[in-house]
Amino acid sequence: MEFKELVDTAEKWCSGNPFDLIFAEDVDERRLDFYAEPGISFYVLCPDNLTGGTDNFHVWSESEDCLPFLQLAQDYISSCGKKTLLEVLDKVFRSFRPLLGLPDIDDDTFDQYHADVEEEPEPDHQQMGVSQQ
Repeated sequence: MEFKELVDTAEKWCSGNPFDLIFAEDVDERRLDFYAEPGISFYVLCPDNLTGGTDNFHVWSESEDCLPFLQLAQDYISSCGKKTLLEVLDKVFRSFRPLLGLPDIDDDTFDQYHADVEEEPEPDHQQMGVSQQ
């Protein structure tokens, strides 16, 4: 993918969450830097298949406070299959939700799903073939 397309994808992604794309470099490495308050920063190195560069995305942070939260995204990137920039950024956002003061997505989805489900009492079943006289 052309670097300009990656930058456009990153800017669109930023419009739906607290992160801003603060730097995009295509000279030495295809790098996108992101920042959100309160001091959360990370960068993504993008694959460069055209010139024989890296095959996969790579996420990292120069902030020691942020690094542990990137483990989920790093594991996701290293798992089988090619990933898109949007998939990687969504995984990073999910990883940083606790630092951003947002609830965990998985917990919310589970609670919302089960909040609407009412359990019905099971009816008493008669045994088939057995007369109850």
